[in-house]
Amino acid sequence: MWDVTDKWGNRIELTDERWQHIIEYHWELRHSLDKVLSTVRTGRRKQSLMDPHKYTYYKDFEGLPHNYTRIVVIVKLIRNNFIITAYPIRKRR
Repeated sequence: MWDVTDKWGNRIELTDERWQHIIEYHWELRHSLDKVLSTVRTGRRKQSLMDPHKYTYYKDFEGLPHNYTRIVVIVKLIRNNFIITAYPIRKRR
């Protein structure tokens, strides 16, 4: 398990189970654990309109595989704040 604190002071967990989910479904991130954690630590975030406890964190990176330009991390801020999933995207220009 990994712990990271975001810019707003929230301690957020990434469990082994969630990391295995991420690299199983988004294998492009298998060598990007540090970037996933950095996205939560220093990236921007938006609150979900449907679920006030769910946030989307995102951050741009150079050198991601397959010309991806951004990592997106979905976080649930509840009693034990945790990362739900993460995936790479290509930022719209």
